[in-house]
Amino acid sequence: MSDLLEIKAQPRTDMGKGASRRLRREGLMPGILYGAHKDPEMVSVVHTDLLQHLEYEAFYSSILNLKVDDLSVQVILKDLQRHPAKPFLLHVDFQRVSATEKLRTRVPLHFMGEETAPAVKDGGAISHYLTDVEISCLPGNLPEYIEVDVSGLEIGDTILLSGLVLPEGVELVGADNDLPVVHGHVGHTTEAEEEEADEVGEEGGIEEGPTEE
Repeated sequence: MSDLLEIKAQPRTDMGKGASRRLRREGLMPGILYGAHKDPEMVSVVHTDLLQHLEYEAFYSSILNLKVDDLSVQVILKDLQRHPAKPFLLHVDFQRVSATEKLRTRVPLHFMGEETAPAVKDGGAISHYLTDVEISCLPGNLPEYIEVDVSGLEIGDTILLSGLVLPEGVELVGADNDLPVVHGHVGHTTEAEEEEADEVGEEGGIEEGPTEE
């Protein structure tokens, strides 16, 4: 996990679109480091290294160790800019964190017990309306994810934001507590199944054709 949460960066001084294009041609990506009442710093990271880190969910919602030359800084991944049509990244934002100051970031929701939920056992389904939430907490209380227990969800039941069980020291940010997170509902039939059901209702059954011998 320590390797996963560490990323190397280099300081940079050149700015502008031309400088950014030169970096990308060299396999680097421009970024910025800011926060903690310090001046912003321009940095660059190896594009392929960052892509490998991004394959792991924890990288998005954990305290990261950003090494700028020989200096280590604790940060969170604050923003990513992706190319709209091609599979590569354009820019990355890192925010410094202070052990004594609350930070705001998004963390994923993990839904637990879905297979055993009454809504599923009764032939229904469960819909997820949110996959992550924005929270505020001290860095030491930052959760990797928030669990949502749906094992008791029945058809017609809804879990709202206000019903989430948050870890100690963690608060939701600027959220409408009445927003639905997950909902149990009856299963949806396909259009073909509905047409077949209509035919059965009109004809009283389906006649079987002759079998081949």
